Amino acid sequence: WLGYPNTTGLETMDYRLSDAIADPPGLTERFHSEQLVRLPRGFLCYAPPGDSPGVQLVPASADGRVTFACFNNLAKVTPEMTALWAELLRRLPGARLILKCHGLAAESARHEMRERFQSHGIDGGRVELCPAERSLVDHLSRYGEVDIALDVFPYNGTTTTCEALWMGVPVVTLAGSIHVSRVSVSILNNVGLADLVADTPEQYLDIAQRLAIDVERRRALRAGMRARMLSSPLLDAPGFARDLEAAYREMLARA
Repeated sequence: WLGYPNTTGLETMDYRLSDAIADPPGLTERFHSEQLVRLPRGFLCYAPPGDSPGVQLVPASADGRVTFACFNNLAKVTPEMTALWAELLRRLPGARLILKCHGLAAESARHEMRERFQSHGIDGGRVELCPAERSLVDHLSRYGEVDIALDVFPYNGTTTTCEALWMGVPVVTLAGSIHVSRVSVSILNNVGLADLVADTPEQYLDIAQRLAIDVERRRALRAGMRARMLSSPLLDAPGFARDLEAAYREMLARA
């Protein structure tokens, strides 16, 4: 279930919990030794930190001068992903990108990342490379500088996607055909933002570019994101518990 987005490959493990968006029926069963049990409203539930900082309503401009960011694990930031982000920065000459994670604490990692972007013609000054913050509150506060979060592929963010949304930042994701590349698809569908899900790299770029120049929508999303999340299945802990209990009963009935 949560925290291990794959099959165990063990005959002694009977079931794996998911949902119909993260694991569309008929698409991913063949990758599992377990039987998939799809919860009706999403396979996870998010509990925001009690000491979360407030959402900062940063100024927004319509000329493409926006700040994109990705705070995912460095291992998820593939060369293919940086090439895609470089193309986005070329399309929006006034935009910049922040990458922040534990892996970027090393100068060698920052050097490699700078070289990746420079190989695509992106000046290093447009990409800010940061180590992780020392506290969760500081980490979440950094979203106050961010207009749009860019998800990673083929291994989507999970907690990172939820945190960005909680801090008022819309997330653009690229959907794949297996669970790890459909987690953010499930999350965004659960908060009513399925239009931020791309099926191709080109569509990913188009969605991010359109959102970058749509100031009114970004302002509305930022101002209303927490209310949107609080009224969604993603933060409905009692409802999620009932769904999970019903799934347990169903599994027991099959035994």
